[in-house]
Amino acid sequence: MQVVKVVVWQEDDAWMGYLLDHPDYWTQGESEEDLTEHLKDLYKDLTSGEIPGIRKVVDLVVS
Repeated sequence: MQVVKVVVWQEDDAWMGYLLDHPDYWTQGESEEDLTEHLKDLYKDLTSGEIPGIRKVVDLVVS
């Protein structure tokens, strides 16, 4: 099992969210549970390697 950090919020009747490492790619659901399933699908799509040009947040170590 892997843990992925996400940002979620409710906006009117919809639940919105995105993966913390991929803030440019949002999804939504009708409930928090529905949003969770959409976020899991989004994670699979973004990490599959099948979609070119995916942007991701990474840490930069400087000295």
